[in-house]
Amino acid sequence: MKPLPVILTLLTALNIFATEKKIVRNTDRFELVYTMKLPELNDSGKLWIPLARTDPYQRFETLSISSPIPWHKTRDKIHHNEILILHPDQTASGQQITIRYQVKRKEKSAHTETGNPKKHLKPEKLVPINARFIQMAKKITATSANDLDKGKAIYWHVLEHMRYDKSGKGWGRGDALYACDSRTGNCTDFHAYFIGLCRAINIPARFAIGFIIPANITSGNIGGYHCWAEFYAQGKWVPVDISEADKHPELAAYYFGHHPANRLELSRGRDILPKPSPKAGPFNYLFGPHLEVADKAVPLKATYKFKRLPLKN
Repeated sequence: MKPLPVILTLLTALNIFATEKKIVRNTDRFELVYTMKLPELNDSGKLWIPLARTDPYQRFETLSISSPIPWHKTRDKIHHNEILILHPDQTASGQQITIRYQVKRKEKSAHTETGNPKKHLKPEKLVPINARFIQMAKKITATSANDLDKGKAIYWHVLEHMRYDKSGKGWGRGDALYACDSRTGNCTDFHAYFIGLCRAINIPARFAIGFIIPANITSGNIGGYHCWAEFYAQGKWVPVDISEADKHPELAAYYFGHHPANRLELSRGRDILPKPSPKAGPFNYLFGPHLEVADKAVPLKATYKFKRLPLKN
Protein backbone atom coordinates (compact mmCIF):
# COMPACT_ATOMS: atom_id res chain seq x y z
CA MET A 1 0.00 0.00 0.00
CA LYS A 2 1.28 3.46 -0.90
CA PRO A 3 1.91 5.85 2.04
CA LEU A 4 -0.69 8.61 2.49
CA PRO A 5 1.55 11.52 1.29
CA VAL A 6 2.17 9.69 -2.00
CA ILE A 7 -1.54 9.04 -2.47
CA LEU A 8 -2.35 12.70 -1.79
CA THR A 9 0.35 13.80 -4.25
CA LEU A 10 -1.10 11.53 -6.93
CA LEU A 11 -4.63 12.79 -6.28
CA THR A 12 -3.41 16.39 -6.49
CA ALA A 13 -1.63 15.67 -9.79
CA LEU A 14 -4.76 14.00 -11.22
CA ASN A 15 -6.91 16.95 -10.11
CA ILE A 16 -4.51 19.44 -11.76
CA PHE A 17 -4.56 17.34 -14.95
CA ALA A 18 -8.38 17.27 -14.94
CA THR A 19 -8.52 21.02 -14.36
CA GLU A 20 -6.12 21.77 -17.21
CA LYS A 21 -8.43 19.82 -19.54
CA LYS A 22 -11.15 22.40 -18.82
CA ILE A 23 -9.19 25.65 -18.93
CA VAL A 24 -6.03 27.00 -20.53
CA ARG A 25 -3.78 28.98 -18.21
CA ASN A 26 -1.35 31.77 -19.18
CA THR A 27 -1.63 31.98 -23.00
CA ASP A 28 -3.65 30.37 -25.79
CA ARG A 29 -3.45 30.78 -29.53
CA PHE A 30 -6.15 29.78 -31.98
CA GLU A 31 -7.94 30.47 -35.24
CA LEU A 32 -11.67 31.09 -35.21
CA VAL A 33 -13.79 31.06 -38.37
CA TYR A 34 -17.22 32.70 -38.13
CA THR A 35 -19.43 31.93 -41.16
CA MET A 36 -22.98 32.94 -42.06
CA LYS A 37 -25.12 32.27 -45.13
CA LEU A 38 -27.78 34.77 -46.16
CA PRO A 39 -31.30 33.39 -46.67
CA GLU A 40 -33.47 34.07 -49.71
CA LEU A 41 -34.11 37.82 -49.72
CA ASN A 42 -37.24 39.37 -51.20
CA ASP A 43 -36.24 42.95 -50.41
CA SER A 44 -33.26 45.02 -49.34
CA GLY A 45 -32.12 44.71 -45.78
CA LYS A 46 -29.59 45.70 -43.11
CA LEU A 47 -27.15 43.35 -41.40
CA TRP A 48 -25.25 43.99 -38.16
CA ILE A 49 -22.31 41.74 -37.24
CA PRO A 50 -20.26 42.26 -34.04
CA LEU A 51 -16.53 42.35 -34.69
CA ALA A 52 -14.11 41.38 -31.90
CA ARG A 53 -11.41 43.92 -31.15
CA THR A 54 -7.84 43.83 -29.94
CA ASP A 55 -7.24 44.72 -26.30
CA PRO A 56 -4.44 44.03 -23.79
CA TYR A 57 -5.66 40.42 -23.41
CA GLN A 58 -6.54 39.44 -26.97
CA ARG A 59 -4.39 40.31 -29.96
CA PHE A 60 -5.31 39.59 -33.55
CA GLU A 61 -2.48 38.25 -35.63
CA THR A 62 -4.79 37.95 -38.65
CA LEU A 63 -8.29 39.31 -39.20
CA SER A 64 -9.97 38.84 -42.56
CA ILE A 65 -13.50 39.60 -43.72
CA SER A 66 -14.74 37.83 -46.85
CA SER A 67 -18.03 39.26 -48.12
CA PRO A 68 -19.64 39.70 -51.54
CA ILE A 69 -21.48 42.69 -50.07
CA PRO A 70 -19.72 45.99 -49.32
CA TRP A 71 -19.41 46.75 -45.61
CA HIS A 72 -18.33 49.49 -43.28
CA LYS A 73 -17.57 49.63 -39.57
CA THR A 74 -19.35 51.54 -36.85
CA ARG A 75 -19.22 51.67 -33.06
CA ASP A 76 -21.95 51.98 -30.49
CA LYS A 77 -21.68 55.19 -28.50
CA ILE A 78 -21.66 53.80 -24.96
CA HIS A 79 -19.64 50.57 -25.09
CA HIS A 80 -17.61 51.32 -28.25
CA ASN A 81 -18.15 47.87 -29.70
CA GLU A 82 -17.01 47.56 -33.30
CA ILE A 83 -19.81 46.42 -35.61
CA LEU A 84 -19.93 45.63 -39.33
CA ILE A 85 -22.83 47.15 -41.25
CA LEU A 86 -23.95 45.63 -44.55
CA HIS A 87 -26.89 46.35 -46.87
CA PRO A 88 -27.74 43.11 -48.67
CA ASP A 89 -30.37 43.07 -51.42
CA GLN A 90 -32.04 40.32 -53.43
CA THR A 91 -28.85 39.62 -55.40
CA ALA A 92 -27.13 38.60 -52.13
CA SER A 93 -29.52 35.69 -51.51
CA GLY A 94 -27.62 32.58 -50.53
CA GLN A 95 -24.27 34.40 -50.35
CA GLN A 96 -21.77 33.57 -47.63
CA ILE A 97 -19.90 35.91 -45.30
CA THR A 98 -16.84 34.68 -43.44
CA ILE A 99 -14.83 36.37 -40.69
CA ARG A 100 -11.54 34.77 -39.75
CA TYR A 101 -9.60 35.60 -36.59
CA GLN A 102 -6.17 34.37 -35.61
CA VAL A 103 -5.86 35.26 -31.94
CA LYS A 104 -3.31 35.20 -29.18
CA ARG A 105 -5.18 35.38 -25.92
CA LYS A 106 -3.86 35.87 -22.36
CA GLU A 107 -5.38 34.70 -19.12
CA LYS A 108 -7.06 37.60 -17.36
CA SER A 109 -6.86 38.50 -13.69
CA ALA A 110 -7.63 41.74 -11.82
CA HIS A 111 -6.41 44.61 -13.99
CA THR A 112 -6.40 48.37 -14.38
CA GLU A 113 -8.01 50.13 -17.31
CA THR A 114 -8.54 53.70 -18.45
CA GLY A 115 -12.04 55.17 -18.48
CA ASN A 116 -14.60 56.08 -15.87
CA PRO A 117 -15.95 52.94 -14.14
CA LYS A 118 -19.00 54.85 -12.87
CA LYS A 119 -20.67 54.55 -16.28
CA HIS A 120 -21.14 50.87 -15.33
CA LEU A 121 -23.41 51.79 -12.43
CA LYS A 122 -26.40 52.62 -14.63
CA PRO A 123 -29.39 50.26 -14.78
CA GLU A 124 -30.33 48.46 -17.98
CA LYS A 125 -33.66 47.25 -19.33
CA LEU A 126 -33.29 43.77 -17.83
CA VAL A 127 -30.86 44.69 -15.05
CA PRO A 128 -32.71 47.19 -12.88
CA ILE A 129 -31.62 48.89 -9.68
CA ASN A 130 -34.53 48.71 -7.27
CA ALA A 131 -35.26 48.64 -3.55
CA ARG A 132 -35.42 44.84 -3.54
CA PHE A 133 -31.93 44.41 -5.00
CA ILE A 134 -30.50 47.12 -2.74
CA GLN A 135 -31.89 45.39 0.35
CA MET A 136 -30.66 41.97 -0.80
CA ALA A 137 -27.17 43.20 -1.69
CA LYS A 138 -26.78 44.99 1.63
CA LYS A 139 -27.76 41.84 3.49
CA ILE A 140 -25.41 39.64 1.43
CA THR A 141 -22.47 42.00 2.05
CA ALA A 142 -23.28 43.03 5.63
CA THR A 143 -20.01 41.64 7.05
CA SER A 144 -17.80 42.59 4.09
CA ALA A 145 -14.98 45.02 4.78
CA ASN A 146 -14.56 46.56 1.31
CA ASP A 147 -15.79 46.42 -2.28
CA LEU A 148 -13.55 43.46 -3.16
CA ASP A 149 -15.00 41.46 -0.27
CA LYS A 150 -18.50 42.59 -1.23
CA GLY A 151 -17.98 41.41 -4.80
CA LYS A 152 -16.77 38.06 -3.47
CA ALA A 153 -19.79 37.74 -1.17
CA ILE A 154 -22.13 38.44 -4.09
CA TYR A 155 -20.23 35.94 -6.27
CA TRP A 156 -20.70 33.15 -3.73
CA HIS A 157 -24.32 34.13 -3.14
CA VAL A 158 -25.16 33.87 -6.85
CA LEU A 159 -23.28 30.58 -7.11
CA GLU A 160 -25.19 29.12 -4.16
CA HIS A 161 -28.53 30.69 -5.14
CA MET A 162 -28.63 29.54 -8.79
CA ARG A 163 -28.02 26.41 -10.85
CA TYR A 164 -27.29 26.13 -14.55
CA ASP A 165 -30.54 24.94 -16.16
CA LYS A 166 -31.93 25.84 -19.59
CA SER A 167 -35.30 24.15 -19.21
CA GLY A 168 -38.62 25.98 -19.36
CA LYS A 169 -39.12 29.55 -20.59
CA GLY A 170 -37.50 32.84 -19.66
CA TRP A 171 -33.86 31.80 -19.45
CA GLY A 172 -31.15 33.24 -21.69
CA ARG A 173 -32.33 36.85 -21.80
CA GLY A 174 -30.11 38.06 -19.00
CA ASP A 175 -33.10 39.12 -16.92
CA ALA A 176 -31.83 39.76 -13.40
CA LEU A 177 -35.27 39.55 -11.79
CA TYR A 178 -36.04 36.27 -13.56
CA ALA A 179 -32.71 34.85 -12.41
CA CYS A 180 -33.35 35.89 -8.82
CA ASP A 181 -36.84 34.37 -8.73
CA SER A 182 -36.35 31.23 -10.82
CA ARG A 183 -32.88 30.49 -9.39
CA THR A 184 -31.99 28.90 -12.74
CA GLY A 185 -30.71 30.01 -16.12
CA ASN A 186 -27.66 30.18 -18.33
CA CYS A 187 -24.59 32.41 -18.29
CA THR A 188 -26.54 35.56 -19.24
CA ASP A 189 -28.88 35.07 -16.30
CA PHE A 190 -26.17 34.28 -13.74
CA HIS A 191 -24.20 37.38 -14.64
CA ALA A 192 -27.19 39.71 -14.99
CA TYR A 193 -28.12 38.83 -11.41
CA PHE A 194 -24.54 39.35 -10.22
CA ILE A 195 -24.23 42.70 -12.02
CA GLY A 196 -27.58 43.89 -10.68
CA LEU A 197 -26.60 43.14 -7.08
CA CYS A 198 -23.20 44.83 -7.46
CA ARG A 199 -24.67 47.99 -8.93
CA ALA A 200 -27.34 48.06 -6.23
CA ILE A 201 -24.62 48.87 -3.67
CA ASN A 202 -22.68 51.22 -5.93
CA ILE A 203 -20.09 48.74 -7.24
CA PRO A 204 -19.54 49.17 -11.01
CA ALA A 205 -20.04 45.93 -12.92
CA ARG A 206 -20.15 45.06 -16.61
CA PHE A 207 -21.11 42.26 -19.00
CA ALA A 208 -19.20 40.71 -21.90
CA ILE A 209 -20.03 37.97 -24.39
CA GLY A 210 -18.03 35.82 -26.76
CA PHE A 211 -16.76 32.28 -27.16
CA ILE A 212 -15.16 29.63 -25.02
CA ILE A 213 -12.53 27.77 -27.03
CA PRO A 214 -12.64 24.11 -25.86
CA ALA A 215 -9.53 23.32 -23.83
CA ASN A 216 -9.47 19.56 -24.33
CA ILE A 217 -9.45 19.33 -28.15
CA THR A 218 -7.40 21.00 -30.88
CA SER A 219 -10.18 21.76 -33.40
CA GLY A 220 -13.91 21.53 -33.92
CA ASN A 221 -17.19 23.40 -33.75
CA ILE A 222 -18.25 25.87 -31.07
CA GLY A 223 -21.88 25.41 -30.15
CA GLY A 224 -22.67 28.99 -29.25
CA TYR A 225 -21.91 31.94 -27.05
CA HIS A 226 -20.67 32.31 -23.51
CA CYS A 227 -20.78 35.42 -21.33
CA TRP A 228 -19.08 36.59 -18.17
CA ALA A 229 -18.69 39.68 -15.98
CA GLU A 230 -16.25 41.99 -14.23
CA PHE A 231 -16.71 44.27 -11.23
CA TYR A 232 -14.65 47.25 -10.09
CA ALA A 233 -12.95 47.26 -6.70
CA GLN A 234 -9.81 48.84 -5.23
CA GLY A 235 -8.91 50.48 -8.53
CA LYS A 236 -9.08 47.29 -10.61
CA TRP A 237 -11.54 45.33 -12.74
CA VAL A 238 -11.99 41.86 -11.25
CA PRO A 239 -13.14 39.08 -13.64
CA VAL A 240 -15.73 36.48 -12.61
CA ASP A 241 -17.45 33.58 -14.35
CA ILE A 242 -20.16 32.20 -12.11
CA SER A 243 -21.97 29.91 -14.54
CA GLU A 244 -18.73 28.08 -15.34
CA ALA A 245 -18.07 27.82 -11.61
CA ASP A 246 -21.50 26.21 -11.24
CA LYS A 247 -20.70 23.68 -13.97
CA HIS A 248 -17.20 23.02 -12.60
CA PRO A 249 -17.32 23.40 -8.79
CA GLU A 250 -13.66 22.43 -8.46
CA LEU A 251 -12.83 25.67 -10.30
CA ALA A 252 -15.17 27.93 -8.29
CA ALA A 253 -12.33 29.64 -6.40
CA TYR A 254 -10.40 30.16 -9.66
CA TYR A 255 -13.36 31.77 -11.45
CA PHE A 256 -13.48 34.52 -8.85
CA GLY A 257 -10.69 36.74 -10.14
CA HIS A 258 -9.79 34.95 -13.38
CA HIS A 259 -10.88 34.36 -16.95
CA PRO A 260 -8.80 31.61 -18.61
CA ALA A 261 -6.90 32.13 -21.85
CA ASN A 262 -9.19 29.92 -23.96
CA ARG A 263 -11.84 32.48 -24.82
CA LEU A 264 -12.53 35.37 -27.15
CA GLU A 265 -14.49 38.49 -26.20
CA LEU A 266 -16.80 39.54 -29.02
CA SER A 267 -18.71 42.46 -27.52
CA ARG A 268 -19.29 44.22 -24.23
CA GLY A 269 -22.34 45.65 -22.52
CA ARG A 270 -26.13 45.50 -22.77
CA ASP A 271 -28.75 47.70 -24.50
CA ILE A 272 -26.36 48.25 -27.41
CA LEU A 273 -27.52 50.85 -29.92
CA PRO A 274 -25.35 51.41 -33.00
CA LYS A 275 -25.99 53.74 -35.92
CA PRO A 276 -27.83 52.83 -38.04
CA SER A 277 -29.99 51.33 -35.32
CA PRO A 278 -32.21 48.26 -35.73
CA LYS A 279 -35.97 48.77 -35.89
CA ALA A 280 -36.29 46.27 -33.05
CA GLY A 281 -34.50 48.74 -30.77
CA PRO A 282 -31.24 48.33 -28.83
CA PHE A 283 -29.61 44.92 -28.83
CA ASN A 284 -30.16 43.18 -25.50
CA TYR A 285 -26.63 41.86 -26.03
CA LEU A 286 -24.69 41.47 -29.26
CA PHE A 287 -23.33 38.09 -30.23
CA GLY A 288 -24.62 36.70 -33.52
CA PRO A 289 -25.47 38.53 -36.72
CA HIS A 290 -28.77 40.45 -36.81
CA LEU A 291 -30.58 40.76 -40.16
CA GLU A 292 -33.60 42.95 -40.85
CA VAL A 293 -35.49 42.90 -44.16
CA ALA A 294 -38.30 45.38 -44.74
CA ASP A 295 -37.75 46.45 -41.10
CA LYS A 296 -38.46 42.96 -39.76
CA ALA A 297 -35.95 40.58 -38.14
CA VAL A 298 -35.07 37.58 -40.30
CA PRO A 299 -33.30 34.49 -38.87
CA LEU A 300 -29.71 34.10 -40.03
CA LYS A 301 -27.74 30.98 -39.16
CA ALA A 302 -24.07 31.27 -38.24
CA THR A 303 -21.45 28.62 -37.57
CA TYR A 304 -18.27 28.90 -35.50
CA LYS A 305 -15.22 26.68 -35.93
CA PHE A 306 -11.84 26.81 -34.22
CA LYS A 307 -8.36 25.35 -34.57
CA ARG A 308 -5.76 25.64 -31.84
CA LEU A 309 -2.38 26.91 -33.02
CA PRO A 310 1.08 26.29 -31.58
CA LEU A 311 2.40 29.01 -29.29
CA LYS A 312 5.19 31.08 -30.75
CA ASN A 313 8.41 31.56 -28.83
